[in-house]
Parts: sequence; structure tokens; C-alpha cells
Amino acid sequence: MNHDNADVISMTENRGKTIVRTSIIGILTNVLLAAFKAVLALFVNSIALLLDAVINISDALSSVVTIVGEKFASKASDKKHPMGYGRIEYLSAMITAVLVLYAGITSLVESIKKIINPSEASYTILSIVVIGVAVVIKFMLGQYVKRQGKKVNSTALIASGSDSLFDSILSLSVFISAIIFMKWGISLEAYVGVVISIFMIKAGIEMMISTVDDLIGHRADKKVTSKVKDILDEEDAVLGVYDLALFNYGPNSYYASAHVELKDTMNVSQVDKLTRKLQYKLYKKTGIVLIALGVYSFNTQDEEARNIRENVEKKVMSNDWALQIHGFYADTKNKILRFDVVLSFDVDRKESLEIIKSEIESLYPDYQVQIVPDLDL
Repeated sequence: MNHDNADVISMTENRGKTIVRTSIIGILTNVLLAAFKAVLALFVNSIALLLDAVINISDALSSVVTIVGEKFASKASDKKHPMGYGRIEYLSAMITAVLVLYAGITSLVESIKKIINPSEASYTILSIVVIGVAVVIKFMLGQYVKRQGKKVNSTALIASGSDSLFDSILSLSVFISAIIFMKWGISLEAYVGVVISIFMIKAGIEMMISTVDDLIGHRADKKVTSKVKDILDEEDAVLGVYDLALFNYGPNSYYASAHVELKDTMNVSQVDKLTRKLQYKLYKKTGIVLIALGVYSFNTQDEEARNIRENVEKKVMSNDWALQIHGFYADTKNKILRFDVVLSFDVDRKESLEIIKSEIESLYPDYQVQIVPDLDL
């Protein structure tokens, strides 16, 4: 798998370069915008414009954190961290969220002070034009960063891009308030500052919640799981793919485990050959490492077992909270029925299993019923 390893490493390196390049563009753009806005804010005495400059500085710092986080996250795995350092990228996203939250709280305090002790702004045509240009630049930057983030599946870049797009809307509010002041002499400076601050605080909290969700672990992307199942299910010997679990150790860094249903006539040598083929195939096509592959045997030589399977499936699936039954095997000689049931999160698992077991035992009182409850992954 040397050639495929090289491909995966190349993809990882390109991803890192894209993140760093995009972040540097974000830093330079935001620093320049912040400088222009800060000087202009002092010149026209605008608290809203000054807070807008603070937002740009916050965005620049976020990009710095993204670069540092990517550098640490791309470190090769070692003895202490055999799964690599990919999750550090989530920590960098958390730091970014804290910076945004801090900037929002600080801005809110300053805006309230300005409401209590107001001072009139003095906008000019030139300042209006500069603010308008800044709005357009910020919007274009947000679009670019978000697009690059989606391209390389970078949570930090996507969040940064979304934040920039949102900031462009806030900058637009400063632009509009400046026009209102010049046309009608109504000063909305401090109040616009309060609105900007509240949205910044909201964005910071949402970013923190999203990052905590990534750290805790959540349901895998449907497109990814569907692709993995399709790849495993392509082999003629595989009758079904179940219990797929993806373990995330950073963006684009996945390990997987699954069960496949195979004919009960296959021997160990055949199963081993198939397992290795599936592992190689999945890694080559997706870069996902299949670390565990369990096997369910499928009755192929017993007509009675086939009939029992149909009856059991019908009975189990008559319960709307039973989402799927798989891994079924009927040992008609030793009178044992075993299968797995995927249960809804909305029901009590212990109680549900007792109901299913009671129903099946009433159908086949001579059989020992073995049921394993599965999660709706």
C-alpha cells in the first residue's frame, strides 16, 4: 500500500497548504481593513466603526490560531498519540470561538459606555466610501475562505468564512448608520455597536457549541457512511453491511469498524482473503482505515431457517421503534435464534428488548432467543 499511502500523505499535505495559504490571505486582509477602519474611526469619532475594526483584528487572530492549530494537527502519529494529532484542529477552533466571544463582550461594554456618555460622530463622503469598499472586501473574503474550507473539509476555515460573511453584514449596518447620520443627523453609533456586540457574542457561543459537539463526537456524515457501505457492499460475497462506526481523529482522519453478512458456507481462509481485500479497497478509495470487520453468518442450507427468519423479521419490524434487524441466524439443530436489532433512541432499550424477546419466544417456544441491541448510528 506504499503508493496509496503516498497519495493519502499528498492529500494531507495539500490540505495543510490550502489552510495556511487561505489563513494568511485572511490575516493580511483583516489587518489592512482593521488599520483603515481604526484610523478612520478616530478621525470621525465613530465607536461603531472602531468596534468593526476590533472585529477585523479578532478575525486576524483567529486565522493565526488556525495556522498554529493546523501545524500541530498535521504532526505524524507517535507512540504517545498513535491516532495522530488531528483533533488539535478542534481545539484551535475553540480558541477562535473564545476570541470572538471576548471581543463581543468587550465591544458591548464599550458601546454601553458610549450610550451613557454620547459623543457625536462626523462622517465624510470619503469615510462612507471607505466603509462601503470594506464591506465588499469582507464579503468577498468570507466567500473565498468558506469555499476553501469546504474544499478541504476544514471546520476552522468554514467557521472563519461564515464569521467573515456575517461580519460583512455587521459592517453594512455601520455603513447604513453612517449614511443615516449624514442625511438626517440621527446618530445610531452606540446602538449599532450594541447590536454588533450581541451578534459577536452569539457567534462565539455557537462556535463553541459546534466545537464541543465535534470533540464529544456526533453522527457521521451520511454521505461518508453511504460511500463506505457501498464500497464494502460491492463485493459479491458480501450480503449486507451493518453496524458501521466511524471514529474521527480530526478532519478527514477516520478509522472504521463494521459487520458484514456472509454465507455460512465460507471458510476462514475465504473470510480472511475477503477481509484484506475490503480493507485495501476502502483505504485506497477513501483513506479510511478499516480497523475491525465482524462477520454475521447467513443461513443458506436450511429451508426451515429461511422461514423462521422471515417470520421473525416481520414480527420484530411490526414495532415502529425497531428500525432494523440483521445478523440473523437460526441454529435449527441446537434450537437457538440469534440476531441484532437497531432500536430508536426514543424508547427504553431494556424494556424494548424484553418485548421483542417475549414476542419471538411466543412464536418459537422451543428456541433459545439471543438478541443484541444496536444503536442507530
